[in-house]
Amino acid sequence: MASSSSNEYVTVEIGEGNTYPYPSNVYTPSFISLKLSGRDNYSMWKTQMICLLKSHDIFGFIDGTFISPNEARSSSSVSGKEKVGEHHTHQKLWTRSDALVKGWILGSLSEETLRYVLNRLTEKPHQERNEDHDFSAKDVWHELQTMYGPVVLPQVSPVVEDTLLQDKDIAEELQRLYRYTHYGIWDWVERILSEGMVTVIDKITNNGNTALHVAVGASKKPEFLEKLLERIPENTQLMDLRNSDGSTLLHVAAIIGNTEAADILVAREPDLLLAKDNEGQTPLALALSNMNTQTARHLLEHINTDTQKDALFSGTIGDGLLVTLISSKDFRFAIDLLKHYKTLNTDAVLMAIAQNFPRELNRLENFIVVGIGGLLESAYEFCETICDIINSRRVFRLIIYGTGFMLMPLLFIPGILVWLLIKEILETHQDARRLLWHVSGWIRSENTPTSYHHYYTNPILEATRQNAFQVVEVIVFHFSNAFWSANQDGHNIIQYAVINRSEKVYNLLYQMSEHRNIYRTIRDSYGNNLLHLAARLAPINKLNLISGAALQIQHELQWFKEVEKFICPLSVIQKNSFNETPQMIFTREHKELVIEGEKWMKSTAESYTITAALIITIVFAAAITVPGGTDQDTVIPVFTNSTAFTVFAISDAISLFAAVTSLLMFLSILTARFAEQDFLFKLPTKLIIGLATLFISTTAMIVAFGATLYLVFGQRNSRILIPIAVLTCLPITSFVTLQFPLILYLMSATYGRSIFGRNKSYYGFFDKVFLEEY
Repeated sequence: MASSSSNEYVTVEIGEGNTYPYPSNVYTPSFISLKLSGRDNYSMWKTQMICLLKSHDIFGFIDGTFISPNEARSSSSVSGKEKVGEHHTHQKLWTRSDALVKGWILGSLSEETLRYVLNRLTEKPHQERNEDHDFSAKDVWHELQTMYGPVVLPQVSPVVEDTLLQDKDIAEELQRLYRYTHYGIWDWVERILSEGMVTVIDKITNNGNTALHVAVGASKKPEFLEKLLERIPENTQLMDLRNSDGSTLLHVAAIIGNTEAADILVAREPDLLLAKDNEGQTPLALALSNMNTQTARHLLEHINTDTQKDALFSGTIGDGLLVTLISSKDFRFAIDLLKHYKTLNTDAVLMAIAQNFPRELNRLENFIVVGIGGLLESAYEFCETICDIINSRRVFRLIIYGTGFMLMPLLFIPGILVWLLIKEILETHQDARRLLWHVSGWIRSENTPTSYHHYYTNPILEATRQNAFQVVEVIVFHFSNAFWSANQDGHNIIQYAVINRSEKVYNLLYQMSEHRNIYRTIRDSYGNNLLHLAARLAPINKLNLISGAALQIQHELQWFKEVEKFICPLSVIQKNSFNETPQMIFTREHKELVIEGEKWMKSTAESYTITAALIITIVFAAAITVPGGTDQDTVIPVFTNSTAFTVFAISDAISLFAAVTSLLMFLSILTARFAEQDFLFKLPTKLIIGLATLFISTTAMIVAFGATLYLVFGQRNSRILIPIAVLTCLPITSFVTLQFPLILYLMSATYGRSIFGRNKSYYGFFDKVFLEEY
């Protein structure tokens, strides 16, 4: 063996014309500018990767030019001590270069794609991978091609093509068999099969489906399928009937949700439950992923033996079934499925719960759920109190109870109707919480304390990011150390909640007593205290939940002020490792957002300024040009004594003064300095006053116009007041629907109840956990 270069780690020759390049000093990001994340960017990623590999003469590890010496050795015998030693050296060098190529490929994948492809490769049988249970760069490349590459189906299946060449009549029979099987016409199917030219196991579609596959996929008639199954040749197993996707008949039944066919097939051959297609999917997994719940439940009823349960409900495959159900929000079925498990393999199930946990019930929904029961109890107690006060006879007691029960439907029917509307939301939330408790308790009972962190660390961090405080509570209840979990940057739950603006998780801080004092001075590895973290710009997904850049910067200021009130006063001016105070970080991080907020505020004010000016012009002209004119002698309006004229005068005056006030407010916004602190109260207050007075002005103007119409046209016909009132309500309703929500949101965000918990100390949920721990 000789080296082709002075650096033996660059290119090593082994024999004539065969080299194992090893360009380890290549900076791959200069070639691969994107991460492979799915089918959408696979083509671009593949093009860049091929350019990288070919430019360094190592594409042979992908196309099979550089074969593993172990594979080459299997076709020839090696004898002699020298040849054996040379073979081991060649294999070592090949493995090193192949690992480099494999590392380049894996390093260019997104985290989700990397996890998925590694799971698929490690689950493949030993015969499909290299020895020592390892996989090569070629294996990774072809697996990615299978996952994300374009699917090319042949226009004509090989079987049909052969029959076209051999016997045109057979091809026509196959087409007829497909057509009549698809429509479920048994008489014609029986006639075709009786002729003996074709059978039910012949492939009759482009993707290799047999007549049985077509019947399962197209016909919902159980008797039709049973008749076809009777025509299967002897010694033919249903497990062997697969299409080009590797799907058995049961796979097809699971995909389309043909429950009757699934029951028939499993009863005939139970091993179909364990069959896997080319993607490694079982029928149960396909039924769940296609949300065919009824079919999945029927398949679950047929899984009885320990062998079946171990094969389906263990390892990453078993965890994947639960993850599929949780992702589809079918928490109740997930609870039922969990009963068949002996253990959970990874943190994937708890992670899926954290990612898909339903939202918290809002105030109205909580009031309905809690209020109905409370009102019923209060009504009963009221009746008891009245009876005790009057201390009367039984007849009076019966009258009181009877009256109460008669009035009860009038009080509770509206609430019950609303409760029926939110029943599904409530049940989903309850099922999710039950599943969370089951899974957490399962992990705690089936594992040792030293392994708990493998299950809860990533899920509790994800729950914190998602602001799913109930998930955090339950996990901490079962695993007290989980509250001190940290991400890769060393940030624990409260720090991570501040970074991700998860106010509900941050509010858990106020459920502690003396333990929360730790966070007043806590610092991360870069010297950042909580206020430094609050000074960072919020994640874009959290900012997008708030409409308008001005309201976004207001929300950011509220976070900053809240954390500022909590930490020690010295921490407010404390500098981190980069010699920055929290205020310096806030100004730097929010510089662009402040500019966008200024643009949003100015554009909004300019739009409403034009509206206010237009209203002022209209109502001022109406004020000096009174309806009906004035008396020539006394210069007094003709309709002075009319009630409608009084309504007009008052409404017009209110509209004018309100419009002027609104105009002045919007002009003050246009001339404001727009400092970042002004977005907290000053600017929103001006916008609230301007919008509120503009709403009052618009409403008053419409009323004044309606009064004018009545004065001019309704003196002799009072019924004209009805269409005037209806038309008057139309623009007012439109304004309320389109603009008033902005006023309410501004008032709620500026002066409403804080999104943060009350700053009071009491023994709460976390104190109980900490008391048990310490």
